Amino acid sequence: MDENKYMRLGSFSVWVASLFVLAVSVVQAVPPIDPCTLPRGLHDKISSDFPSARLVRMADLSDQGRGLFQKDHGRVCPGVVKVNFYGDERPTWALVLISGENPKRKAELIVGHQVGDVWEIRSLETTDGTPAVWREEPGRYNDLDGQKTIRATRPVIVFAGYGSWAVLYAWDGKEVQKIQISD
Repeated sequence: MDENKYMRLGSFSVWVASLFVLAVSVVQAVPPIDPCTLPRGLHDKISSDFPSARLVRMADLSDQGRGLFQKDHGRVCPGVVKVNFYGDERPTWALVLISGENPKRKAELIVGHQVGDVWEIRSLETTDGTPAVWREEPGRYNDLDGQKTIRATRPVIVFAGYGSWAVLYAWDGKEVQKIQISD
């Protein structure tokens, strides 16, 4: 009778060990998630409308810019952020697309907004260099001179060239409002 107990215990141990090995191999087989991945329909639209451009990635930022961005935002993608910019809860993403190489690199801030099955694209700004994008919560924002105030009722988009400038964009229900918040 003791021999049967040991046989069952041995079989159970082999089963547990096999399950562990299988679980470890499955975890190792899953590739890491790319933080710069866009939803499929938006990716297709951007690829079609901007064939020579690509999203800003962490490696595109200067060492200083990368350090500052990671300090403030962690390891998310500096070229894309999901944001409820229009306040309608529809999928909306702010993107920074770059083309060309430094020092003649061009960057464009766009907003992709899904309406039904269609992605609507709105260009907000173009500039030189390699800026980053992120979102901030609704609130009161003042420009550099204190001359203009935006009272945002929806999340806002910040477009920034690290160590240089930052511009905030907010949707007021009719149009995009813009202020420079850093220079």
